[in-house]
Amino acid sequence: MSIFVTQSLFRTIKNNKPYITLNFTYLTFVISMAISLISTGTAQSQTGFRGNLTGRVLDDNGHPLNGANILLEPDLHSINTNASGSFQLKNIIAGRYTAYISKISYQSDTTIIIIEADKTATLDIHLKKKENTIDQVEVQGKVTAVDNLLDIQRSAMPVTVIGKEMIAQMGSRRLDEVLKEQTGITMVNDIGSGSRAIGIQMQGFSSEYVMILIDGQPMVGRNNGNFDLSRISVSNIERIEIIKGASSCLFGSEALGGAINIVTRHGALQPQALASLRYGSLNIVDATLEGETPFHHQRGSANLSANYYRSDGFNVDPYMASGTTVPPFDEYALQGRARYRLTETGTLGASARYSLRRSEQQQGFASGGSLNTLLDNQDLTDINASLTYDKSFTNGLRSMSRYYLTRYLSDMQVAIKETGVLLSLEKFEQTLHRFEQQFAYAPYRHLKLTGGLGGSAEAMDNNNYEVPGMLWSGFAYLQTDWKISNRLEAVGGLRYDHHNSFGARANPSLGLQYHILPTLTLKAALGSGFKTPDYRQRFQIFRNPTQNYLVIGTERLHETLEQMKEDGEISEMREYLVNQLDKNLQAERSLSFNGGFIWRASSNLKVEANAFYHDIHNQINNIRVAIGTNVRDIYTYQNLPRSYNTGIDASIAYSPVKDLEISAGYQYLVSKDKGIMDSIRNGTGNYAFVRNNATGEDRASALSDYFGLENRSRHMANFRVFYRYSPWDISANIRVNYRGKYAFGDANNNQFIDPYDTFVHGYFLVNAVLEKKLIKQRLSIQLTADNIMDYTDRLILGQPGRVLLLGLSYRFYR
Repeated sequence: MSIFVTQSLFRTIKNNKPYITLNFTYLTFVISMAISLISTGTAQSQTGFRGNLTGRVLDDNGHPLNGANILLEPDLHSINTNASGSFQLKNIIAGRYTAYISKISYQSDTTIIIIEADKTATLDIHLKKKENTIDQVEVQGKVTAVDNLLDIQRSAMPVTVIGKEMIAQMGSRRLDEVLKEQTGITMVNDIGSGSRAIGIQMQGFSSEYVMILIDGQPMVGRNNGNFDLSRISVSNIERIEIIKGASSCLFGSEALGGAINIVTRHGALQPQALASLRYGSLNIVDATLEGETPFHHQRGSANLSANYYRSDGFNVDPYMASGTTVPPFDEYALQGRARYRLTETGTLGASARYSLRRSEQQQGFASGGSLNTLLDNQDLTDINASLTYDKSFTNGLRSMSRYYLTRYLSDMQVAIKETGVLLSLEKFEQTLHRFEQQFAYAPYRHLKLTGGLGGSAEAMDNNNYEVPGMLWSGFAYLQTDWKISNRLEAVGGLRYDHHNSFGARANPSLGLQYHILPTLTLKAALGSGFKTPDYRQRFQIFRNPTQNYLVIGTERLHETLEQMKEDGEISEMREYLVNQLDKNLQAERSLSFNGGFIWRASSNLKVEANAFYHDIHNQINNIRVAIGTNVRDIYTYQNLPRSYNTGIDASIAYSPVKDLEISAGYQYLVSKDKGIMDSIRNGTGNYAFVRNNATGEDRASALSDYFGLENRSRHMANFRVFYRYSPWDISANIRVNYRGKYAFGDANNNQFIDPYDTFVHGYFLVNAVLEKKLIKQRLSIQLTADNIMDYTDRLILGQPGRVLLLGLSYRFYR
């Protein structure tokens, strides 16, 4: 199969026909293979090759554990032990299974079980009591991902996991609402004319350096580099995995600063459904229908989720005569996932997601006694689909074949409402095909090897781009997970990528954990990363009519400016910069270090701290190269020779009494360009002086004047209190998030941020949730209050004022 797909992919790239050739040939092959395997699997299932499993789960002292969970993979049979610690599973298809045994407050265990036809296997397990009961990032009863052999949670870089229970308790509706409350993460709003995006910033890396994945596969579609996290509903999310630091060894080019993997729900254990509805401020409506069920004696499972979300939008700019800074929109999303065990050793999986967002924004500006209203319409379509085939071999080798297709379409236009004059018309389409073959093997009990190889082909179609051909790449990687001793564990990774435009590069990583004491663990990670310039930075010519600026990709810089110069549209041009930057954008590289400790001081107290340093070469940044006669500012992209992000983040979790948990987090961050620092030291160019625009005075600059890169806060913090009163089935929480002062823009035009530039002052956001459950916890009534203090700022376009929502949800099950 790998050879077949590789040949099809080569023919597709060569002929530049990505949609017909690759999709049809590959899907035809997969469908025919699936039909053949289903026939084989069905024939085998009818012969009655089934057995049973029985056993007990005990603690270290031999006492039975009531309520321990036993889960068998790949079929995801699940059962809890009774009061005597016993369990029994019947009619299991004969074959090799991985059993996951877990119980809250106990260390989980994993073992291999062989089920033989017409026989009963026995499993007796002893679980050790945990030293600490607080562990926000551990997933109890974690099962190897059904769509990815690479265990993302075992990355060398720091990993945080947010489970579905936490998401539900927060009352969040969209992905950005969940992430912005995590330590070291903040949202970046870039909502201009025709461009709406709520991106992410992590450890000083902006949104274009953080890869967003769904079930281990990359998503596409960005506005000005920002992936709009608000377009993803949390309704069907099982957990969110956050990797901070260079993750290119796992995910490739876009993960220079980290990755966020969204894992959707899978593996239904019993038929059930959920209906929920929320309504509140801004006429927000959030309606969800979900359903899941196993089928064919639990050989298969299916999940389906539909979500509708709308908002009237809002305005935080008091100087705007009419309209909104964030537009009204309607969004529809449908997502499904299924898996079926074809044979005793092979499982086929499939998933698909479709979403559509439609918005219309009006912005009125008074000028010279008249009103000019910009009318902005945008339709966004997001499609994701994947097929996987998981195969286990008798020698312990496991393989997974994965094909992934994602397609993003944006259709938007900007016009003056009063005159009907069209200012901007852009149609953009991005399609990515990706095939990957993975292998996992554990030659020894304490050593696991996971490797993979594959390729991807990416195509773009845009009326503002002139893109020659497709972007294609091939890759291979290997991750080693080695428990060297009871105290020392190591995770190493190596990835090799080859791009058709930027050649080849290898990126290694290494992570170590050393358990000094049972309650104290030291962690350290070192890794390299890289990022190739995207189509936008190389080929785009984009005009923002609202802000009156033009951005030109470096591959088209010289020819575009020369044509504008001949047409009399240039009033000033920095010739030396244009000659230096024309067709000269380089790939970015980074070296990342993270190191810290985890201290489980007691069963109800956990402290974690981490220091990080990211050394970045050739970081891509905007720079103004000309001033136009009709367009005020003209920008392109340049490489900063060297820049860095460094700081610390820390968190503490404390549970003084049962059902009460208090936690807090803090990050200190410094992000600077070393080239600017050198220029200030040498007193060269614009960097030699700072100007106080209020007084008009100039003075010599000093290193202490340099604040750092834009949109980075030195200080960020959060504080949370969660409480549940079990007798009444009522829970409540309050969360306080602080973001410190950060630079918004270069007001005195000396090309670096100094004390006289424009800043956003530090602010607090306070959110709270109150929830009551009824009818044996089937019915939930939830009141959500976001931004209780009603904080807004005209420089933070995407931050609404106070939002109150009332939600009802009901779960149907046997």
